[in-house]
Amino acid sequence: MKLKLLVDAGAMKPNPAISQKLGPLGINLGRVIAEVNKATEKYKGMKVPVILDIDVKTKNFTITPLTPPTTELLKKEVNAEKGSPMPNKVKIGNLAIEQIVKIAKMKKEDMMASSLKKAVKTVLASCISLGILVESKEPKQVIEEVDQGVYDEIIEKGIEKPEEEKLKKLASDFEAVKKAQESLVKEIEKKAEKAAEEKSA
Repeated sequence: MKLKLLVDAGAMKPNPAISQKLGPLGINLGRVIAEVNKATEKYKGMKVPVILDIDVKTKNFTITPLTPPTTELLKKEVNAEKGSPMPNKVKIGNLAIEQIVKIAKMKKEDMMASSLKKAVKTVLASCISLGILVESKEPKQVIEEVDQGVYDEIIEKGIEKPEEEKLKKLASDFEAVKKAQESLVKEIEKKAEKAAEEKSA
């Protein structure tokens, strides 16, 4: 019997939904949680799908962690807990194409992409909805550049680590973006606070 669960990597806790699934089978929930946390430790801070393969007769089980969703990997890469509330106007990070290649390599199999280039474009599409810049540009522009062959060498060689100088420049570019969008972010936060107050009133 196979169960697919979405868990907090390295920090799974008992919850009613899982108890209801495992309780009737006589499976030790504490053992499952300990094994899942051990298997997903390296993805800590992200939500990760895992497959729990249970032998109903022997009560033994195996855990297969899958790679986290692309959006989770991207958020981790920019150190953000969530995506942008307004992806077109408020940006949450600025990645190098090499960082996109790294995620594309991890997700290529799950995406069933026929080439790394196609996987890279899929990851770039996720950047659009999260509000992440790539190479200090809008991801749509970078997708066009991928089609034009601008990043062919990096993609073909599967380069995952950008040079230190490049990372510094991207960080500096993003600081300027953050300053420019500061007033907009404050406005969004005020609206959210007001909505929360009205809700609790």
